[in-house]
Amino acid sequence: MKRNILTALLLAVFSLALPLRVCAAEETPLDSLVEKDSSIDAQGIIFDHLGDRYGWEVPFNHHKSIPLPVIVWGSDGLHVFSSARIDHGQTYRDGNAEFRLAGAGSPHKGKVIEIVDGKEVKPVLDISITKNVCGIFIAVLLVIWAILNVARWHRTQGMKGPRKMTGAVEFVILFIYDGVIKPTLKSRADKFAPYLLTVFFFILVMNLLGLIVIFPGGANLTGNIAVTLVLAIITFLITNIFATKHYWKEIFNPDVPWWLKWPLPIMPIIEIFGIFTKPAALTVRLFANMMGGHMIVIVLTLLIFIFAAMGPVVTGATAVVSIIFSIFMLLIDVLVSFIQAYVFTMLSTLFIALGQEEGHEEHKKEGDEAHGKKAPAQTLAAAPAQTNQA
Repeated sequence: MKRNILTALLLAVFSLALPLRVCAAEETPLDSLVEKDSSIDAQGIIFDHLGDRYGWEVPFNHHKSIPLPVIVWGSDGLHVFSSARIDHGQTYRDGNAEFRLAGAGSPHKGKVIEIVDGKEVKPVLDISITKNVCGIFIAVLLVIWAILNVARWHRTQGMKGPRKMTGAVEFVILFIYDGVIKPTLKSRADKFAPYLLTVFFFILVMNLLGLIVIFPGGANLTGNIAVTLVLAIITFLITNIFATKHYWKEIFNPDVPWWLKWPLPIMPIIEIFGIFTKPAALTVRLFANMMGGHMIVIVLTLLIFIFAAMGPVVTGATAVVSIIFSIFMLLIDVLVSFIQAYVFTMLSTLFIALGQEEGHEEHKKEGDEAHGKKAPAQTLAAAPAQTNQA
């Protein structure tokens, strides 16, 4: 147990190397983040960590990165090349086209731009495999591996309970299904459980990978609002595409006093507005919480360098306090990773359940059908008793 705790602390200290990097491997040189008076550009470091890039940085070496494929559609067609050709600000010539990363003074800072007649032009289409895209692929593969591992176990071992990692994954599956999906969606749980369980594990794996400094971790995926927005849009589409007639009736003709619907449709407008606020809440909640956790760790680490000019005593004391609080925040971020995946799944389940509600007539019809099915059996059961009484 002590060895596990020590290992966890060492990994947490090692993970501080991620905020400590002071430059991007390709577009942000070291001198651009340190001003001429040797002060640290804290804002540049923070946004450099939270942003995306065309290569995967190597820990403790800010001048090298793992190259990723750059795929752009320029003025003369498709171009595919390695990000290593432009990772230090150099210009790469591919046929008749020239490409490079836009610098700090460009409106397209950090993006691949094409040089046409001496001017910077953004490519028509950029579908490069960036760090975030590669991180998403890694997260998808890990989720598929974890789930198929549980399926493989039960296919070969039957109902025997798995152990170790496989058992932990199965426990989480049952926890989410029995604790969130089944009680909320009831008879429709099996229909939507595959998506809800997938989105839970996908968010959880992305959150945990973002806390690891070395490859395949380090990508700030859920701290990217584009990623959380896509997940929220999928929930939005499932909620509204599979919604019942009663759901749409309550939106366009809610059961409220007539003067709230005519002549000014106040309640229908509010209901329609509510359709779009749900995915917006999912997007911002996950994005803000995960980005905030990364930002706090970076700021705590930067305090060491900010107070470095005040002497060795202050620097040493600040370093101790910053490291302790950074380790504490990293441990909190592990818990937050589980909580945010759970909250996103729970809210998605609630939103889908709202779209599956039936009206009073449908509930009555279902009740009559259920009563009608039981009636013949009850009649047959009562018949012998009546015969005996006769």
